[in-house]
Amino acid sequence: MATRVQPALQEIEAVRRADGESRSLAASLPRLVLEARRISANVIHGLHGRRRAGTGENFWQYRRFVSGEASQNVDWRRSARDDHLYVREQEWEAAHTIWLWPDRSPSMAFASKAARDSKLERALVVTFALAELLVSGGERVGIPGLMNPTSSRNIVDKMAQAILHDSATRGSLPPQFVPAALAEVVVLSDFWSPISDIRTMLGGLSASGAHGTLLQVVDPAEETFPYSGRIEFVEPEGAGVITAGRAETWAQDYTARVAAHRDAIRHETNKLGWLFSTHTTDRSAAELLLFLHNGMTAAKSGARASGLAGRSA
Repeated sequence: MATRVQPALQEIEAVRRADGESRSLAASLPRLVLEARRISANVIHGLHGRRRAGTGENFWQYRRFVSGEASQNVDWRRSARDDHLYVREQEWEAAHTIWLWPDRSPSMAFASKAARDSKLERALVVTFALAELLVSGGERVGIPGLMNPTSSRNIVDKMAQAILHDSATRGSLPPQFVPAALAEVVVLSDFWSPISDIRTMLGGLSASGAHGTLLQVVDPAEETFPYSGRIEFVEPEGAGVITAGRAETWAQDYTARVAAHRDAIRHETNKLGWLFSTHTTDRSAAELLLFLHNGMTAAKSGARASGLAGRSA
């Protein structure tokens, strides 16, 4: 009986520890904000965002209403002309909106000795830095389900405050929403979710014609599986505990499964013209920021190459 109870207790403790670590990140937000601004300041030098004259309230286009959108988005006058529902998009909304979503679920709190930051800290730092970089280039930035798009100069403070006061359940993937047709979506997550969930997420986000980037943020230990001997692996989001008698014998199968999972994600993003890449937390945050910025710039200019989808940041 003791051998059965002990793993359960360890699982509970691991979940509590992961949850506590992610919540305690609130105390680290001032440091993360400063780090994000330092990184964006280094990257922004020499980069010039596109600004366009005017208030951005000019009509852009009508597009078909997508299932799942709020009904108040429907332009009923245009929809009355035929049997379809339409949404009226403004130029600013269509061409200047970037949605950034950092995964803050318990699994993101993990950090091995080889990592510079936890996955959660890295995702937040890069999200904040990218937001500041985009706003300085004339874009509007928002967080799905948490903060409406804004071009405010104090974008990092607004995002940090929105995250600090968010009491909602922290999912591993973005909430369902419908971005504008020409909007850009950037999702930073470890993407260990089932491929069926990722496929559903991509289908919803791309239904209106939006483009985006999936950035898989992983710990070096998740990349190389540097374990040996008897190890208990605890899934921090309630999936259970797995005990390996000789963990080193699992390495080959583990790396093959990770590669297959990534190939499946890449297959889905390639079908949509989205970008997928990976980033390990023992590498530079500034390197990741520059990679994301360059990828988004290439997408806007119509130069998104299929080769980009295989790169790692």
